[in-house]
Amino acid sequence: MQHPVAPLKVLVVSGAAQGGGAERMALTLHEGLKYRGHRSWMAVGRRNIESPDIFAIPGNPAESRWARLVQEGSAALEPLVSRVRGIRRIQQGLNLLSNPLYSVDRLRGREHFRYPGTAGILDLPPHRPDVVHCHNLHGRYFDLRQLVRLSRSVPVVLTLHDEWAFTGHCAYTMGCERWRSGCGACPGLHIYPPVRRDATAANWRAKRAVYAASRLYVSTPSQWLMDRARESILFEGVSESRVIYNGVDRSVFRPADRAAARQRLGLPVEPRMLLFTANAARRNMFKDYETVREAVRICGQASGDRPLLLIALGDTGPSERFGSAELRFVPYEESPALVAAYYQAADLYLHGAKADNLPTTIVEALASAVPVIATAVGGISEQVRSLADAPGGWAGPAVPRDQATGVLVQAGDAAGMAAAALALLADDDLRACLSANAARDAAERFDLRDQVENTVAWYQEVLRGHARDSVTLRPMGP
Repeated sequence: MQHPVAPLKVLVVSGAAQGGGAERMALTLHEGLKYRGHRSWMAVGRRNIESPDIFAIPGNPAESRWARLVQEGSAALEPLVSRVRGIRRIQQGLNLLSNPLYSVDRLRGREHFRYPGTAGILDLPPHRPDVVHCHNLHGRYFDLRQLVRLSRSVPVVLTLHDEWAFTGHCAYTMGCERWRSGCGACPGLHIYPPVRRDATAANWRAKRAVYAASRLYVSTPSQWLMDRARESILFEGVSESRVIYNGVDRSVFRPADRAAARQRLGLPVEPRMLLFTANAARRNMFKDYETVREAVRICGQASGDRPLLLIALGDTGPSERFGSAELRFVPYEESPALVAAYYQAADLYLHGAKADNLPTTIVEALASAVPVIATAVGGISEQVRSLADAPGGWAGPAVPRDQATGVLVQAGDAAGMAAAALALLADDDLRACLSANAARDAAERFDLRDQVENTVAWYQEVLRGHARDSVTLRPMGP
């Protein structure tokens, strides 16, 4: 594809410069745009990377001098909590005072949108952007109501990484369908981002009013999420939409010698090695660590004397043993090269999830030529081409061995995950075939260069459509 004569100017909006999957994808896109000669800047809620192209969105009440002073006072009381009765209640009161408007909304169960710095994000970069590309807008940093004004001024692309945009508060609906008809009577107030009281119907209506007065261009990394979004209130304000798969840097996440990777990481060469990667996996309500753990326990009991090692990358805790199997935790690793080495050291990648979109970890495993065994939730069934007639495999679509990249199992099916893992570990030829298929499929569908090029091509379509579109937007109601 030919680049435009004049490079595009893009402002990428994200909760943080560096963080989890959504933040990482936003940063990766920003860097990919710059590498290809475009002008790109980031406007973020937390500027946790020093860069002249990354700007903190100002005016967050939680970052004010008053808030910091009150928070420091609360933190200073922490040593007294276990010794002096009532200190915890004093801390709670100070936390309320640090950001009173947020605290009032939180007590009412309302989602807080009072972040005045959002109104000035177009003025943060040295040049006015051609496109504003927003990623996750929850995370206490962005005033959703500003989408109305922003989308009148400049094309606004919104990439969804979860379902929060069209729910009454939750990032994933976990089987609830109330988002289709207005929320309320919420069965999952504890789901991230949690709310203390059930104002989900009011939150849903507030979002609907914003979208109805906006003009947005929505993309998703999976067809599953796009299908959900199209049936939601979000699409009342959508001009165009596009599915663009997330990609990874295949110069980093690539096949490599397994023994050399283990030597680099100080891991034993003898065991069969399984990998599960998730930040704080045991505490993440959307991952399914318990299914992975149970699958390893079953494998350990069935493996005889052959040692088996599961590395849980992204968490800390004591190791566990199940017969011949060891479950070992490795803390979160920031270096992409070292993360890639863990994939390269593994024989199989296991992924347990209760809700997921298009997890980057699965793409990283495929690109590293590691067959994947995963629970078939959300967009995961689009990522993994499941082996037909595999032990433990799900009842959904499957492909022959010359196309398969792993095995999908039903959600929560630890026995199925174990059966699939044992079958692949016992058949070196089959595993090698799936490994080659995985690397080839990642090259065809999940290359970062393709993601950036497809995104830029869509920007150009959006700009042409935005220029042609003279539809007058209805003003947002009170």
